[in-house]
Amino acid sequence: MRPLFLVGYMGCGKSTFARKLGRRLGIGVVDTDRAVEEREGASVADIFRYEGEERFRQLEREVLEQVIARNEELIVATGGGLPVWSDNMERMNSAGFTVYLRRSAGQIARRLSPYGRQKRPRLRGLSDDELVGFMSRDIAQREPFYARARCIVDCDRLSDDEAVENILSKIKIEK
Repeated sequence: MRPLFLVGYMGCGKSTFARKLGRRLGIGVVDTDRAVEEREGASVADIFRYEGEERFRQLEREVLEQVIARNEELIVATGGGLPVWSDNMERMNSAGFTVYLRRSAGQIARRLSPYGRQKRPRLRGLSDDELVGFMSRDIAQREPFYARARCIVDCDRLSDDEAVENILSKIKIEK
């Protein structure tokens, strides 16, 4: 198996699912946001604030290329914007198996803790009413990129465990 890339909007569960899948499959997990933070010694929010989004996206791409170069079985939780930039979605599709974790803006908003909202630079300062509207518009803009994934899992009506089982069944079909 090549790398399994989980894509989707921020807060949809990519990091959580990556850990669960890694445990189930007994393989390593890479979270691109965490990898950028470790490499830079700064949070994603601080990189956005002090160096800008363009610099963050460059760092994300470098992490993506390093993951691909490892040529290992890995579960990769990508940042929500990674598939939208440059040819990242095409790179992931050619290097591994991509899964889009689709969730509605309303469900993502309910899943996000106050800390989860605060640590995401693009959500900071939005009221509850503004949050769902912003996310709905943003998801709509990103959907064409996410939808290029080889597999789409609609997570709104599934428990996390059911979604993981769904992904595992798709991986078996792909092999």
